[in-house]
Amino acid sequence: MDHQHKIKIFSCRSSRYLAEKIAASLKLDLGKSSVTVFSDGEFQPAFEESVRGATVFIVQSTIPPVENIFELLLMIDAARRASAYKVIAVIPYFGWARQDRKDRPRVPIGAKMVANLLAAAGCDRVMTADLHADQIQGFFDFPVDHIYASSIFLPYLRDLKLENLSIAAPDMGGAKRANAYSRILGCPLIICHKSREKANVVGSMTAIGDVEGRNIVIIDDMIDTAGTITKAADMLMDKGALSVRALATHAVLSGPAFERINKSELKEVIISDTIPLKPNPDKDMSKIKILSVADIFADVIDKVYNYQSISSSFIF
Repeated sequence: MDHQHKIKIFSCRSSRYLAEKIAASLKLDLGKSSVTVFSDGEFQPAFEESVRGATVFIVQSTIPPVENIFELLLMIDAARRASAYKVIAVIPYFGWARQDRKDRPRVPIGAKMVANLLAAAGCDRVMTADLHADQIQGFFDFPVDHIYASSIFLPYLRDLKLENLSIAAPDMGGAKRANAYSRILGCPLIICHKSREKANVVGSMTAIGDVEGRNIVIIDDMIDTAGTITKAADMLMDKGALSVRALATHAVLSGPAFERINKSELKEVIISDTIPLKPNPDKDMSKIKILSVADIFADVIDKVYNYQSISSSFIF
């Protein structure tokens, strides 16, 4: 990498584990930064090395709380003011992506507001994985590299060598994503149809497609409280499925998620490390398989830095 603009990788606090893996994959050291926290909770990030004239990549998933997005914004502003050549936000999990439209009156479009904030802070480009809604890319007036984690999940699914494999979408909204997997793997598609009582609460559910005697993998972009995915798994097993697994890029896993997963008929939950999942003695993680997205992001960072095409990094 002999460029007139040096490449530097930095991390905010919540994604340090992933940033270290990305930097290692690129054979680079993670840049030095610090955060001063005041007694009232206010915090001030700082770069502990020069970024003048450098192409700066800042890694941070914008999971709740709001501190994570705000820390990223402050880091972007600090890089700008320290004369970085380009500032690129690497956001493996793009929070607020569920607010991509007005689905009822008098609500915000949170994803658009986050896009505006990143632009206002001085961001030149965003890299993210498996957005909740593809159209969020259009909320930005600068390039968005939208990476699909399918390139790590598909080899894993093939290695399972499951007979009578079927792919399932947990709801109508996930049909496009699940259809892409079923097309590439050459297996049938099942669509689960649910009615929601309110946010994070699923009412009734049924399945469209042949379930009996099938080994089913439910595909989704995220698992939050695991209500939909566990209800779908139990319903599919009741209808005669041989086994049910779940696959999702973003493991939000909030509230009763672990308890629901462990009580459910799910055989395995395959996730990526876009969101930190720290080992916790109080949580039974025996059903969870974590695959890393670090090498995919490292590859795309390398190609973007060297002005190379990244189209080969997209499977669908």
